Amino acid sequence: MISPLSLVDKLRANGTLSRSEFACLIEGRNPQVAERLFERAQEVRHRVYGKDIFLRGLIEFTNHCKNDCLYCGIRKSNLEADRYRLSLKEILSCCEQGYELGFRTFVLQGGEDPHYTDDRMVEIVKAIKNGYPDCAITLSLGERSRESYRRLFAAGAERYLLRHETRNEAHYAKLHPANMSLRARLDCLQNLMDIGYQVGCGFMVGSPGQTTDCLVDDLLFIKEFKPHMVGIGPFIAHKDTPFANEPSGALELTVFLLGILRLIDPKLLLPATTALGTISPTGREKGVMAGANVIMPNLSPVGVRNKYLLYDNKICTGDEAAECRFCIQRRMRDIGYDIAVTRGDYAGLTGEARQAI
Repeated sequence: MISPLSLVDKLRANGTLSRSEFACLIEGRNPQVAERLFERAQEVRHRVYGKDIFLRGLIEFTNHCKNDCLYCGIRKSNLEADRYRLSLKEILSCCEQGYELGFRTFVLQGGEDPHYTDDRMVEIVKAIKNGYPDCAITLSLGERSRESYRRLFAAGAERYLLRHETRNEAHYAKLHPANMSLRARLDCLQNLMDIGYQVGCGFMVGSPGQTTDCLVDDLLFIKEFKPHMVGIGPFIAHKDTPFANEPSGALELTVFLLGILRLIDPKLLLPATTALGTISPTGREKGVMAGANVIMPNLSPVGVRNKYLLYDNKICTGDEAAECRFCIQRRMRDIGYDIAVTRGDYAGLTGEARQAI
């Protein structure tokens, strides 16, 4: 049987492995294998993006949600959640502050909130685009109709984040209520890709019921789908969900998978997520050293940050935006990386594609 060390080199050369080889690499990982993987991941990331780290200004504008996902702290059945919605004026104030701090991408993230109709979202997107035409707008609003996605794209949104959560049907059913389906999620992702968005998918690491086979399903799906962004982070339980007593996902496995993803597609935009920083004080640094090149500091008003809790003990809920921004800059410089004041587009986009977007 081929050794995990050899599999790292094969993945570096080919950008993929067979199902059994991915499983062997994940299950055979050890400190020596991880070191080789991270060296290769940094090599290809530096070749494509240098040592730039791209910032995304995260604006969590609503914690209302019509869904009841078993793992999520803002699920509709959580009666303990302190619900809020930001007005257009409040959202634009976040953008103004973020722009002054050097952010050139704004990420509007929220639960699936019916209050934000297509008309309301189009108004918001157009207002941001008119005020900050040199900035990219990323949306993370969950599942919507193809026509809704098309309208938001026409209004000026360039990117869309929609985690698939798991590519395994049985595992998806363990994490979601019966009225949600993996097929619907995958159809949404394909619609977004067809319309022309830079598309992000992703999954939790260590979520209840996850197996190595589930992780291999995710990796093979990402290789086939070819997204522009992949967001992964460790599962962290929320006290007011059915998974309250489930153990968290492992930092070690999460960063190992980041390294694998970097070798699957050297051009990927890979966040070192807030969840990584939550389970370890140096989690985001470890993510960057494994191949990540995106960090998403919070631009939301401090008064609502501790209300948008998908999981417990989330970091930076009390920090001002400037405090988050310069803290990240210092921490990245300490490990040899630079914050880039740029949109930070996917490296595979042609000039024509960027202009079209």
